Amino acid sequence: MSLAPPTSEATRRRHDREIVALAVPAFGALVAEPLFVMADSAIVGHLGTAQLAGLGIASALLTTAVSVFVFLAYATTAAVARRVGAGDIQAAVRQGMDGIWLALLLGAAVIAVVLPLAPGIVDVFGASATAAPYATTYLRISSLGIPAMLVVLAATGVLRGLQNTRTPLYVAVAGFIANAGLNAALVYGAGLGIAGSAWGTVLAQCGMAAVYLTVVVRGARRHGASLRPDAAGIRASAQAGVPLLVRTLSLRAILMIATAVAARLGDADIAAHQIVLSLWSLLAFALDAIAIAGQAVIGRYLGAEDPVGAREACRRMVQWGIATGVVLGLLVIASRPLFLPLFTGDSAVKNTALPALLIVALSQPISGVVFVLDGVLMGAGDGPYLAGAMVLTLAVFTPVALVVPAHGGGLTALWGAMTLMMTVRMLTLWLRARSGRWIVTGATR
Repeated sequence: MSLAPPTSEATRRRHDREIVALAVPAFGALVAEPLFVMADSAIVGHLGTAQLAGLGIASALLTTAVSVFVFLAYATTAAVARRVGAGDIQAAVRQGMDGIWLALLLGAAVIAVVLPLAPGIVDVFGASATAAPYATTYLRISSLGIPAMLVVLAATGVLRGLQNTRTPLYVAVAGFIANAGLNAALVYGAGLGIAGSAWGTVLAQCGMAAVYLTVVVRGARRHGASLRPDAAGIRASAQAGVPLLVRTLSLRAILMIATAVAARLGDADIAAHQIVLSLWSLLAFALDAIAIAGQAVIGRYLGAEDPVGAREACRRMVQWGIATGVVLGLLVIASRPLFLPLFTGDSAVKNTALPALLIVALSQPISGVVFVLDGVLMGAGDGPYLAGAMVLTLAVFTPVALVVPAHGGGLTALWGAMTLMMTVRMLTLWLRARSGRWIVTGATR
């Protein structure tokens, strides 16, 4: 089966250069994001166990918020890339500004909810009496940086749509360095404790947002695009984001169900699950970088009314996804004996995790296809289909995962269910890609 007719060697090389040019910087930016939390944890961890526990709860909530609103980056990338392909840079930047205004509105709404309800939110997540005050402090202060965080997502989408993934990489690296330095200075130098860590992160996020806004505003002025909020444009950005929000929430539900099931299997299983899930998430960054390239490239081809180029690019990216998945799988198999001791010395946890890691390794080529086609369909603006496909995947995964403990299955069986989930995703995405119904050309879908 193929998604496009065979292409020439010159065409393949052109696609390869484009994929590498976009995906490599995107991977660096993606990896830099979780380093924020790691830096905060390393600094706050020396304050005490209660402070670290509080940070863990608040960070989990903030990370969830970012994942929920990631549609700001995805939808903006696709919309901007289409207009770039159509040769209308002014409209592309104007579309990007609509996404940024939507980010600011959503950020303000989140602050309005989190500030007064922070203690209750922390309590729902089961924080202990000693950790809850620290979690509440960190969450309240960090919520002030959420508008900046969402602006970063939307502006990243603008630059990706403009085929620029290098600037997000530079900003992410600079933001990580600033975050680490501010945290250390405010936590220890100023003696602010966990509040200093939160303020350091907020300041770093605001600095990143300021850089992005400077870049986008300069581009808007250069191309004569208006900076004023446009109600119709903001509404269109929100409508494009709703299906992607449904997709993201369904995926988050799958991961939460998997964790809940692992918790019911026992302490060794949940500990091993967290290790396996952390590796699975790390591998996802590499594959997601190709997906980001797919969003930008496919949107541009469709905007330029070049369906043949879109199909050829899709086919080549799928090949990249499969090849990358094979390489990652082999790396996981080879590094299993070295990887596990980094996280635990408990032999029971190691023995439980080993077969699950093997399943993860073997399923990486499937994941490669899933991530790439996910990015292709996002770039095509095919959000409604992606939402429906993910809801279907959730419906298939949930009963299979829930019967694992009921039938005496362990972590290996649970990760077998996770592989089934990825296989269902692959089939739904593959069928859509082959159908060609995602190919809608023009500056707008």
